[in-house]
Amino acid sequence: MLDLYQAGTSPIHMLRPGWKILSLAIAGSALFAVDHILFSAGLLVTTLVLYHLAGLPLSRAWAQIRPALWVFGLIFVAQIIFNDWLIGLYAVVRLAVLLMLAGLLTLTTKSSDMIDGITEGLGPLRRIGVNPDRVSLAISLTLRFIPVLSHVVQDVREAQRARGLDRNILSLAIPTIVRTIRMAEEVSDAIDARGS
Repeated sequence: MLDLYQAGTSPIHMLRPGWKILSLAIAGSALFAVDHILFSAGLLVTTLVLYHLAGLPLSRAWAQIRPALWVFGLIFVAQIIFNDWLIGLYAVVRLAVLLMLAGLLTLTTKSSDMIDGITEGLGPLRRIGVNPDRVSLAISLTLRFIPVLSHVVQDVREAQRARGLDRNILSLAIPTIVRTIRMAEEVSDAIDARGS
């Protein structure tokens, strides 16, 4: 379940994992550093173009943010209450772009390539006592879990909708937390078994 990679031969697929991860870091930093709605909107359009270049349908981009729509709704309502609707829209657009970019990285990069790319990039830090293997594993798992958690939320929501509980926030939150903890334990056991 952790490997959501979609095989392809697009320029995005062929790009070295290190460059993709660096681009995600720069784009994510820029999203929160540049305080302008037009910049975020432009990055949103760019992200959709990147999905097209990767040979992925726009439905895949939508699938990255669909499970988090209720979170977007809560953020938007909170901003309307405490600030302004435009600030709420701004916050939602930024988070949506970040989720879609993380999803694009996951969909176009194999797990093993991602770990290798991070390890290679962090290699110089060995001189100051940093273990690049451990850091790369932690970062790659974090990036990998973003879209996986979206799928978990979507599965739980569909199950609760079938039971007529889709409007109850606790009926969505508790099973999601339980499944996430179980998944984390399974990953931890797998890592321990491999001696990583």
